[in-house]
Order: sequence, then structure tokens, then C-alpha cells
Amino acid sequence: MKDEKRLTRRKFLKGSLAAGAALAVGGAGCRLTGNALGRDYDPARSESLLAGVQPAPNPADLPNLIVITADDLGYGDLGCYGSRTIHTPNLDRMAAEGARLTDFYSSAPLCSPARASLLTGRYALRSHIAVPLYPSGAPLDLIFRLGVYRYGVRGIPPDEVLLPELLQRRGYRTALLGKWHLGDRPPHLPRQNGFDYFYGAYFSNDMEPYTIYRNEEVAVAPPVDQSTLTQDLTREALDFIRENKERPFFLDYAQPFPHVPLHASAAFRGRSAAGLYGDTVEEIDWSIGQIMQALRDLGLDDRTLVIFTSDNGPWWEGSTGPLRGRKNLPFEGGFRVPFIARWPGVIPAGLVSDALSANFDIYAACLTAAGIPLPADRIVDGKDLLPVLRGKASSLHDTFYYYKGARLVGVRYRNWKYLRRHMTDNGGYAGLSQGPFLFNLETDPGESYDLIEAEPQIAASLARMLDRWDAAMDANVRGWL
Repeated sequence: MKDEKRLTRRKFLKGSLAAGAALAVGGAGCRLTGNALGRDYDPARSESLLAGVQPAPNPADLPNLIVITADDLGYGDLGCYGSRTIHTPNLDRMAAEGARLTDFYSSAPLCSPARASLLTGRYALRSHIAVPLYPSGAPLDLIFRLGVYRYGVRGIPPDEVLLPELLQRRGYRTALLGKWHLGDRPPHLPRQNGFDYFYGAYFSNDMEPYTIYRNEEVAVAPPVDQSTLTQDLTREALDFIRENKERPFFLDYAQPFPHVPLHASAAFRGRSAAGLYGDTVEEIDWSIGQIMQALRDLGLDDRTLVIFTSDNGPWWEGSTGPLRGRKNLPFEGGFRVPFIARWPGVIPAGLVSDALSANFDIYAACLTAAGIPLPADRIVDGKDLLPVLRGKASSLHDTFYYYKGARLVGVRYRNWKYLRRHMTDNGGYAGLSQGPFLFNLETDPGESYDLIEAEPQIAASLARMLDRWDAAMDANVRGWL
């Protein structure tokens, strides 16, 4: 009798294990199938789009394009944005000689999505990049593969047409210096996505092992002396500009600081009244001063559009100025970032604009400057910034959508901002969702006073806008036309 019971139990256990294994295999198969279908990749359309870009008949007439993106720099960390502790004379001069925008946004409060938007001209969700990407095989990468990465996407999709790819076809020499953060395996590497030259890291400077690559070869193996990073990247930038002074170039200078861990060279360490964070920012300012001086010395000043911004708001340190919230929060301090542009003879000196604009507009502005039409086979969320920068237009967008990961959490329509119920910056209840909220950003940029009870109709109207946008994205998230 006992033997029969043991046999029955064994059969039951074997059957349970077999059933569990079958379910696991089936579940994995369903996920893989769902991922493949949900990605909605269409490489053929991108190949066709790139094939249609014509080389410039006279490349000497094309302007040079430099886009400098700091990492985790706060809205209030520059002198021209009100900082009294961090000295940024070169960026302040750049603003005085060009344009400064006060209502400029990153499309996401995190690294990878923000960078995807800048290079594609689209909300990052259209690229399925909603969260930071992690090095292949790292613990968080393995965990995120279980469902955090949308449709299993672990790098910029090959059917996205990136800004450097289009500029290459037009005749530009292209380079990325600094932080990529859009994948570390083929086909997601910088050189496979439009950059002729790459010097930097695939991921953030706090991810180990932190390796510096020149193109796809290791240039500096761990341990990397991060205190010299800004100096090294400045040298690379100056070399690239000098080597290409006779032809049009696009330089994407993706500064890895002031993202933690903070580092500054011996020449700048201890100089700032804002601690090591301030030292790091002041060295970035020095770096930009070196680039601007090189353009003057080489006679490229009037032929070069230079843009400076940040990928999102500050993390542990840094100032958001009058704004509420920080990185990874849907309040203004996580999304609204500095923006300065300079192009002598095109952008009038001292222009300050409150035009609602975002980092995906840089894509459209650069294409327009290069004489390349915007892609017509997909939704491009960005619009040409140049009329605003020239002082010829007072507005660009009337609506901006706030994403936290893949979740749509808020909308700004003109000066009204509506946030769905979500996690806030309340230290005592950080894990609890609160809201919804309605703010008037014109009278309350610090988002201190909820006006839902005072303006219920406006709140309801903005809530409906969110529902409609959600439905449209669900119906065609890739934005194919």
C-alpha cells in the first residue's frame, strides 16, 4: 500500500514538473512570438527613405552642426538660468550671443528614452525604448528582459532613421563623442547607426565594467580614470573639428557628466562653490569654451549651429531652479532642461523665448538646416526649431506629453498641465500614488497648487486629451504612415 502511494506521488510530481516545463516553454514561446509581432519592425521602409536622400550639390554651402548634451544637468545649474554658485562664463556668453529657451523639454526624464527622441525626432515610445538600457548580461539587463524592455527591445531599432544617418547621405562627416546608451550589440552600435566615428562608452559612467571605445575597438579598458574624461572628450572634439574643417560635419557631443559618479580633473577640482558637482559643471563649461574658440580660430563660426542642452533633470545633486521634482519624476524639474543655441548671422544675439519645444525638435531643425525634408513615411513629433531661434515664430507646439517609462502620465496644453495619479516627490509617501493634479505653469511653475477643484472643466478636457493620445499610440505606436 505504501509503495503504491509513493508511486502515485512520484507520478504526480513528474506530471507536475512536465506540465510546469510545458507551461514555461509555452509562455516563453508566446512572449517571443508576441515580441516579434509587437516590435512591428519595417527595415525596408527605412532603407527606401535613406536611398532617397540626395547628396548636397555643393557641400561647402552646408552648415556644420554641433549638438552638446549634458547628462543630468539641472535647469538652474547655469549662470544664464539663475545659478549663483556655479560659474559658466562660456555658456553664458553663448546665450548672450545666441538664443536661450525657457520652456524646452526632454521627451523623457531618463537617459536612453531621451537620447532616442533626440536622434529620431519622435517620442521614445515609438522606438519601444521606455527605460534605461543596461549592458548585455548585467543583472538588471537579465531582469528587464523578463518584461520591462518593451517587446524585448534592447537597443535602437534598426528601422528607425537616425539624424546622423540622414546627414551622412547628405554629405556630412559624423561623430559621436561620449555616451551612447542605445545598445551595446549589433545592430545597435553607433557606427551601424550613422556615425562615422565614435569615441566614448556604450552606457552610463556608473555601469561596470566602464569601457571607452574608439569605434568598435576598446580604447581604454577598465579601470577608466574618469577624472580625465572631459579633457579627453574635448581633445577628441577639437581633433574632429580640425580634421573636417573643409567639409560639413555633425558632432554629437554627449557629455557623460554631471551624471554620477562625479569627477573633475585636478585643474577644476575644488574650484566651485557648489562642491564636486559644481566642479564638474564648470569643467563642462570650459570644454564648450574650447570648442567655441576653435570654431572662431578656424573661421567656422558663421557656418556652425551649436546647440547645448541636457538629457533630463538632475539626479542626486543639481538645481532645478524654480521647478519642482527631479530626474525620473513627471514634474517640471525632471523634464524641463536648459537650451542654448548659437549661429552668428542666423540666430539674433540675446534672444529669449518661452516657446514650448522639446529635444525631438532638434532633429527637425538640423534636417532643415541641412536641406533635408522630414521623413514622410512615419510620424515625426518634432518641428523645426529654427523659426523660433531666429525670432520669427513665438510658438512651436501647444501640447507636450509626459511619459514615465511606457506610461503616459501627463499633458501640458499651453500653460495648463494635467498629471494623472502617480508616484510623487513626497519623501514620507514616496511609494504611494497621489493626484490627479492640475497646475497653471504660467502662475505656478513650481507646481505647488492643485487647481482641479477650481477648474474641473479644464482638468476633464486635458484628461480626455490623454485618453485620445493613449488610444492613438496603442493603434500605431511605431507611427508608420
